[in-house]
Amino acid sequence: MNPALRSSAAHVFVQSLAALELQPDDAHHLFRVLRVRDGEVVTVTDGGGGWLVTQVAGQVLHPVSDPVFEPAPAQLTIASAIPKGDRAEWMVQKLTEIGVARIVLVHCARSAVRWEGERGERHLQRARRVAREAAMQSRRVWMPDIAGPESLSAVVLQPNVVLAAPEGVAPAELPAAPATVVIGPEGGFTPDELACGAPSVRLGDTILRVETAAIVAAARFAQ
Repeated sequence: MNPALRSSAAHVFVQSLAALELQPDDAHHLFRVLRVRDGEVVTVTDGGGGWLVTQVAGQVLHPVSDPVFEPAPAQLTIASAIPKGDRAEWMVQKLTEIGVARIVLVHCARSAVRWEGERGERHLQRARRVAREAAMQSRRVWMPDIAGPESLSAVVLQPNVVLAAPEGVAPAELPAAPATVVIGPEGGFTPDELACGAPSVRLGDTILRVETAAIVAAARFAQ
């Protein structure tokens, strides 16, 4: 990570680096919650790899560097069944911090939690807010994409997909690093789902919760 990103007092997203306009919630968090003062340094990103250094004066961000454009990170997707309760938000937060490029919520045959209709859309929007906040905290300059819920049958049509399952091969035995790792629900994948044509990979010798398996997969394959 660039030292300027690591050492800044805060890190925020804007629509454009050419017009450093903060959203009201971000301005409140910056100046009322974090209490960033005049003279302090804040890094600003457009979420598409571009960022620059600013200095605060009168609660306005003034650029003090030229824009920097970072290459896109490894394009790992974690496609996961939805955990119960607030564990879904925790999972999104940690996957964002690790650096996953895309998070897809998946409905599987044994899914106990399904996000559907207006209620599901509210959950999805909340997950996107959590990812945005985590991206600012972790100094990301590429905003992760949060999508779904999608069916497992749609996800496995993507190239280079693997299913995380105890009966799978060790990660080192995969012919190539996966582009997408699919995490099943607490009851696991059904035999029909395991027979979808995508290979399976095991993440360890123990049975993991949904959100734990997602974090382990991200830590293993995101680098």
